[in-house]
Amino acid sequence: MAIMQGAVLPGDSTVELRTFDVPEPRHGEVLVKTKASTICGSDIRCIYHEHLGKGPEGYQPGMICGHEPAGQIVQCGPGMRRFKVGDRVVLYHISGCGVCNDCRRGYMISCTSEHRQAYGWQRDGGMAEYILAEEKDLVLLPDELTYTDGAQIACGFGTVYEGIEKIGVSGNDAVLVTGLGPVGLAALMLARAMGANKLIGIDVVPERMELAKKLRLADIVIPAGSDAISQVRSETGGRGCEKVIECSANEKGRLTAIQATRQWGDCVFIGEGSSCSFMPSPDLIHEQKKIHGSWVTSIWKMEELVERLVRWEIHPEELVTHRFPLEQVAEAFALMASGKCGKVAVAFDEELK
Repeated sequence: MAIMQGAVLPGDSTVELRTFDVPEPRHGEVLVKTKASTICGSDIRCIYHEHLGKGPEGYQPGMICGHEPAGQIVQCGPGMRRFKVGDRVVLYHISGCGVCNDCRRGYMISCTSEHRQAYGWQRDGGMAEYILAEEKDLVLLPDELTYTDGAQIACGFGTVYEGIEKIGVSGNDAVLVTGLGPVGLAALMLARAMGANKLIGIDVVPERMELAKKLRLADIVIPAGSDAISQVRSETGGRGCEKVIECSANEKGRLTAIQATRQWGDCVFIGEGSSCSFMPSPDLIHEQKKIHGSWVTSIWKMEELVERLVRWEIHPEELVTHRFPLEQVAEAFALMASGKCGKVAVAFDEELK
């Protein structure tokens, strides 16, 4: 039996490369040759430092990590209905039971069945040379998009797209994004594609703020702090932003997001972790604001996003600042954990260039 290398996360801020058998696809399954797999903030928050995740984010020790993969099908098991050898694909990173109400809506992320397994958490994921996947979890990746684009779609961009769709963004809107990590940068990129007339970003990390400026994702970048809200208001006629996307997962960042939302405006929380404290009457009720929660996306919206990225002619891989071969996966995780970068990818073949 052929063997391959795969990365696991012991939980002490280290990564181990181990040898695994290359899996054989069974009925309704495919073997995907990994081309790119990016690192998500939840990998760092819940697994890399220590195994804090529970339930849907409960990492099973010894599993191959990585839930943001894209690659090419090299082998199919029997019973295939749509996909075939040679297809370029993105993995929707949760494999749900397929028959509950959430799965039938396409939101496998919300499946609570005992049969639910997330790639890179409860079943082997994308930080390996090959991935065993179920056909129902695949999204076709068109030739116009790179595999690194696809890896970004698998979680980060899909998650942001869902959040933006919840609040709606158009040419009528000034948009604020709090937290300019990879998810926040993706929010700026997609909001601009949807026609936002002014884009404002807030962060505390100089490297992230500089990246937002360098890539021209934001019209204005504001350092986090006590003056941030007044600066947002001064840029918006004193009223704040119609749409706000909270990606910082920081208590102060969340308060800034709520208070910088314009009267009658919409704010969506995407960043996970930490807490939030605000005054309901002045911060929310009296100004008739709405706060939405958004968790990952549905597989049909992910397919829709792929189509629109091609139409908009934008490439998520532009947010990737560093690429590493699988042999240097430990360096990739350490850099991502530092926060002093954009998106970090583990790449294979032509995607490493």
